[in-house]
Amino acid sequence: MDPALSAVRLTVREAIHTLSSSEDGSLILSTLGSLKRYLGETENPALPREQEEFARVHFSAFLRCLVGKLSPDWLELLPNGQLEELWASFFLEGPADQAFLVLMESIEGTAGPSFRLMKMAQLLAGFLSAGRMAAVMEGQCRQHTEPASPLLQETLLTRVVGLPDRLGNHLQQESLAVFLPQNYFPLLGEEVVRVLQAVVDCLRGGLDCSISFVSQVLGKACVHGRQKEILGVLVPRLTALIQGSCLWQRVCWRLVECVPDRAMEAVLTGLVEAVPGPEVLARLLGNLVMKSKKAQFVLTRKLLFLQYRCTTPTLQSLLGYLAMDSQRRPLLVQVLKELLETWGSGSAVRHTPLPQQRYISEAVLICLAHLGEAELRDSRDELLASLMAGVKCRLDSSLPPVRRLGMIVAEVASARIHPEGPPLRFQYEEDELSREMLALATSRPAADSPLEAGSSVTPVTAETPDKETEDGGAPQPRPEGSDSELDSDDEFVPYDMSGDREMKSSKAPVYIRDCIEALTISEDWERWEAALRALEGLVFRSPAATREVSVELAKVLLHLEDKTSVAGFEGLRQRALVSVTVTDPARVAEYLTSQFYAVNYSLRQRMDILDVLTLAAQELSRPGRLGRAPQHGSPGPTSQPGSAAAPAWRAVVEERIRSKTRRFSKGFARQGPATGPNEFNSVAGSFFFPLIQHFDRPLVTFDLLGDDQLVLGRLAHTLGALMYLAVNTTVAVPMGKALLEFVWALRFHGDAYVRRGLLSAVSSVLLSVPAERLLADLPDELLEARSWLADVAEKDPDEDCRMLAVKALLLLERLKDRLLPLSS
Repeated sequence: MDPALSAVRLTVREAIHTLSSSEDGSLILSTLGSLKRYLGETENPALPREQEEFARVHFSAFLRCLVGKLSPDWLELLPNGQLEELWASFFLEGPADQAFLVLMESIEGTAGPSFRLMKMAQLLAGFLSAGRMAAVMEGQCRQHTEPASPLLQETLLTRVVGLPDRLGNHLQQESLAVFLPQNYFPLLGEEVVRVLQAVVDCLRGGLDCSISFVSQVLGKACVHGRQKEILGVLVPRLTALIQGSCLWQRVCWRLVECVPDRAMEAVLTGLVEAVPGPEVLARLLGNLVMKSKKAQFVLTRKLLFLQYRCTTPTLQSLLGYLAMDSQRRPLLVQVLKELLETWGSGSAVRHTPLPQQRYISEAVLICLAHLGEAELRDSRDELLASLMAGVKCRLDSSLPPVRRLGMIVAEVASARIHPEGPPLRFQYEEDELSREMLALATSRPAADSPLEAGSSVTPVTAETPDKETEDGGAPQPRPEGSDSELDSDDEFVPYDMSGDREMKSSKAPVYIRDCIEALTISEDWERWEAALRALEGLVFRSPAATREVSVELAKVLLHLEDKTSVAGFEGLRQRALVSVTVTDPARVAEYLTSQFYAVNYSLRQRMDILDVLTLAAQELSRPGRLGRAPQHGSPGPTSQPGSAAAPAWRAVVEERIRSKTRRFSKGFARQGPATGPNEFNSVAGSFFFPLIQHFDRPLVTFDLLGDDQLVLGRLAHTLGALMYLAVNTTVAVPMGKALLEFVWALRFHGDAYVRRGLLSAVSSVLLSVPAERLLADLPDELLEARSWLADVAEKDPDEDCRMLAVKALLLLERLKDRLLPLSS
């Protein structure tokens, strides 16, 4: 046995015996001072071999002895905290990894709040603030003599990353601020930078280092969900350090390459979200996507197709990273092919939520903005086939945002993939979504991209053929050099005609039959327009005359076409139809419902029928409707000269009486709620049952269960609205039973708009049918609906469907206690 080694063992054994048995402060102080020489911190340090043996064999056992002696009485053996300072120095100056493990072990092994627990927690906080965590990781990076123990590395890794959770569970309310995750992980990020700086210094000095442990720490922290905290510190610091330093850049690349595969997704996702742009991401990752299959899967598949959590700037950073190097650009072309293939899948359109469809569409436009015409030419046929399939699926959708996405992507993609062909043009409303999507399509490629300057994308605007002015009415400026400048009259000051009124030669009809004649056989278009504008007011003023020709008038209005481009034509026609239906509900509703399933009607006319029935039912069910003036009356030609004067003088007289009347007490003027019979009660069945009878019978030009799913969705919403308006009516129970059967037949429909209507209908049944009747007449239907609603709330891809299902389940909660005995 080596005498030097045996001397170290004997010295440590005697010191532990003295610490365990002696109460003499000066003896304890001298004993600890004699052991301090093995740390190399004194004027007379021990030999290197003795220091190595002490650190490798005896240090942990000695620290555990120090922890065991920690108590208030023991620390007071010497005045002025001398003993405590010397005691803490062994933890702060000795081997960092062993000191850290002993500190964690002692804190986790102390039961309940105590003096020792808080002293150890405070010492660990000082350990972290002194930068000793960097020494823990740096010791695992410098393994010159022998490889590190896998068990020791795994133990250190678990303790380093799991420190906030472990101490939070043990200390609970007594936890210190430095141990909180929002404070600890930024500190850990700073320590990682210090370790990397030490590694760079070693490499410059010709020494070998391994940063795999640091990569494991980074990966495990990101797996624990702390990407923002640690990468929020790392990314800015590394971005500044790698500029102008090839060695730092190689270290950063190696840092990410050594991340274990199980943590690669978390690290890459955090990096893509943390970087300010594709240039920084390219400097941090290099060609990692070409070297690592896991990284390639995450960046080109998972983040694009299996998730849609990334924001638009994040998506631009990811795809811009692929476009910034010639070796990575083939991956971008392959990504575009797969994106368009997914975008063109009809199943994906039906079963993918709208945010994910928007995400895929944004990715397609960003890819097109980065790729040049030469790169797209080889895959033109394949890309066009996927594009056209996706356009067809989206234009057939019942959801307007889905159709608008299809139009925008089709316009941009067709112009980029096949620039020499005729451009696609669609008419859609410009909103924030369309402006954001078109801005993505016009973004410039990356600065060091191999594209030519002339291959940038030309902005595609959604213009209608006859749209020449903006909202303010000012003409758009024409290109310079156009022929219009030859005949320009810009030097003349325009005359102010804002106060001019259009002269109309035709008077408004004053009888219902005159309106019918003007709308059907008149060739005087001014008279035709005047009749259309006056019709609603005439119907409300002459209900008896309207009932004589109600069905004929409804037929005329249903087939009426806008022949003169009247402003607000659709609204005038709809309000007139609603007024006729409200005036003679039974006969007009019978006619409209019979025409809904008739042949030779357009889808627009069928949806107009549903809208009119819903608005008319809403008007009929409103309390106190008979006692007030109609709300839909049209101003203008139909108003009588004296109609506005009568209320004016009456208000003046009442105000004079009120001012001259003396009252001894004044209460709050309360207006009671409008009351009256529900007129919809007697005709609810006429509105409802004819609509629900023949939905499963296809016609030659009309198939609700086939391609006409937009009308089917509108029908489901209409039936639900009629059910809701039939509350407290005698026909509500049979209506509810028929509506639940309708819902049950279509509950697995593939279109989200139809499912929304069905879920709204279920809520309408629960709100309109009394609870006693629901339990007495529809118990089986309610139990089946409950399980279906729970499944929709959990698994349906459409967010609105899930929300509607949750609302219906909440309505069912009030029946829960009464439904459970029936189910048992």
